Amino acid sequence: MRRTAFRTILLVMFPVIAVAGDAMWAYISAAVSVACSTIAAGAAVGLVGSAAMGAIGEKPEISGKAIVFLGLAEGIAIYGLIIAILILGKVG
Repeated sequence: MRRTAFRTILLVMFPVIAVAGDAMWAYISAAVSVACSTIAAGAAVGLVGSAAMGAIGEKPEISGKAIVFLGLAEGIAIYGLIIAILILGKVG
């Protein structure tokens, strides 16, 4: 039910999807996975980075911890890439 509603919405927005097979859905899913995770990582790095720079300005000795938190925020993009690789591995 939910999948059909989602496909209907996509068909209205992008009619080319009507001819898409299962492999095409896998490619679209992989692309959406990478795109969303990259956008989320960018937003997270922006927020964490600005907060970290403010904190480093007040206490310079915590710069090492700030870099760790920035690395964790960038990990979101890596998770999306891993999911895309797993999806594409199932396609063949």
